[in-house]
Amino acid sequence: MPLTKRLGLGVLHLLLAVLTPLPLRVLHGGGSALGALLARYRGRIQGYARINIDLCFADRTPEERDRLYKESFRELGKGMMELPAVLRRSPRRLERWIQGVSGEERLTAAHGEGRGVILAVPHLGCWEILGPWVAARFPMTALYRPPREAAVEPILKEARARNGARLLPVTPSGIRGLLRALKEGEATILLPDQEPDGAEPFAPFFGQPAKTMTLLSRLAAKSGAPVLFVFAERLPKGGGFHIHILDADDEIASADLERATAALNRDVMRCVRMAPAQYPWTYRRFNTQPDGRRIYRRRPD
Repeated sequence: MPLTKRLGLGVLHLLLAVLTPLPLRVLHGGGSALGALLARYRGRIQGYARINIDLCFADRTPEERDRLYKESFRELGKGMMELPAVLRRSPRRLERWIQGVSGEERLTAAHGEGRGVILAVPHLGCWEILGPWVAARFPMTALYRPPREAAVEPILKEARARNGARLLPVTPSGIRGLLRALKEGEATILLPDQEPDGAEPFAPFFGQPAKTMTLLSRLAAKSGAPVLFVFAERLPKGGGFHIHILDADDEIASADLERATAALNRDVMRCVRMAPAQYPWTYRRFNTQPDGRRIYRRRPD
């Protein structure tokens, strides 16, 4: 391994060791300060966040959009600081951070139907805490895509396999395995709000055309498994997390993929509106456009 990579790996493990045992209020306090500093810097991700917020909240005043921009970076900082602890702490210790669950009866009822359950988890709040929480309650199989940095892969795999969760690769065989798991009554988690590869359709997302995954809808249609939307809202002042579980739009399993993807994005938007600052607006959600135009500038103004 090259020296630079060894040094990077050493720094990563040092950060994990230092941050993991800290109380959540300390992690969130430090993260909020870090995010406030990041918001003041004029870099690439700051430009992406400005563009996304201006596009998605055009009905708000410039002052309201600026306030959301600053709040979103404070939440981004909290997410960065909490992540080592969420990945490394035991599921039992993480349970103490869950302060409440809205809609848990929906999850219990959906799983009780015996057809499995598909949990759509947007990148909102603390999504990594949901895997061990679900796997502690039901058998769970999930798809897994290796990260770009190979050094991070064993850390993520170990974290996401806690409480007996089974991981399958994002390949045709892995998707077939996921479908079998659903038919055997297991739960699965899919993150529905990233731009997918391939010739996937566009569907409205906050009024903008966004390339949208069809995998979730196709799995729901083939398995008959009910779909629920789930996210863990970050509570203020290091107060922990509140899990929200919502019913999905009935059209999400439609054979008409245009209707299905539109329904999926409506549900993601419904979740985001509940905690808009906790969505990663730095992500280039509209990077591919049907007319080929570029939404994001190469460099910020």
